[in-house]
Amino acid sequence: MLSNLIEGTIEAGSEIVGVFRYEYTMNDRFLPIKDFFKPANDLTLIKKYKLHQIKCKSANSESFRRELMKLNADIMLVGTWGERIEKQTFDIPVIASVNVHPSLLPKYRGPNPYLQTILHRETYSGLTFHLMDEKFDRGAILAQKRIDILPNDTSKELKERTVFQARLMCAEVLKKLEYGVVIPVKQNEEDATYFPNIKDDDKMLDFERETAEQIHARIRALHPWLPTYYTYKDKFFIPNPYKLKIVKAEKGKIGEIIDTDYKTSSITVQCKDGKALKTVVKLYGFLNRPFTKLFIKNISPSSVLRTPSPT
Repeated sequence: MLSNLIEGTIEAGSEIVGVFRYEYTMNDRFLPIKDFFKPANDLTLIKKYKLHQIKCKSANSESFRRELMKLNADIMLVGTWGERIEKQTFDIPVIASVNVHPSLLPKYRGPNPYLQTILHRETYSGLTFHLMDEKFDRGAILAQKRIDILPNDTSKELKERTVFQARLMCAEVLKKLEYGVVIPVKQNEEDATYFPNIKDDDKMLDFERETAEQIHARIRALHPWLPTYYTYKDKFFIPNPYKLKIVKAEKGKIGEIIDTDYKTSSITVQCKDGKALKTVVKLYGFLNRPFTKLFIKNISPSSVLRTPSPT
């Protein structure tokens, strides 16, 4: 998101007086080494355009506030930031502080709309530029754009298309703010939805409780941040989010392995809706991975997966 906001700001003809990377708030002592050997796209752009870097421990720190006042910034753009930014901070810019949220607010407020929209099997998501206030993702809307979710999208592809649109919208929003031709629109709280971060247990696939479509969506939604998995005996299988197929299931118990193909490393499992999900998998663990095909070859017909116990 940051690299696209940088490009969008430059394309708008606006001057960037400073850039604050979230990495500086994480107290990572190895960050200078990482930046030297494998710099992120945003750092490469910062160096390319010779932008001033702000290095503080928090957006709510006195050092960052002093820097912001010293720079006399007209607008502060915020994208993918983990802190709740306080009023004392977002009130400093002369014109406005604007957050860029990857959903069509007020729907899908929260930390990861990419994941949540796919997990809930939405057909579209979106992007919202809105004024910051003291509550997460609730400020008045400046601009929005709908972004379609394709049937086989993972969160990775949805994010890539969304941040590119942020670049295009950024230039448009900044120009409108400069000339004062944008009218903020209050969000409708009756339409609001909020989803928190997922839990570690959400990585476990449960073929007894979810339909084939739900599991298909879960695998795609959690990629690339967290790999999903299911277990057979004492082994963990990691499904490939790009090699999933829902097929008809003629006979079989829910949660039962009804077909395998060791040549393609695929396992087909009966789901609760009378359908089955075929997944291309790999065994978890560096030492186990080379033996994936051999292990699949020895799976007994009509084997039942181990599923999590009810909580």
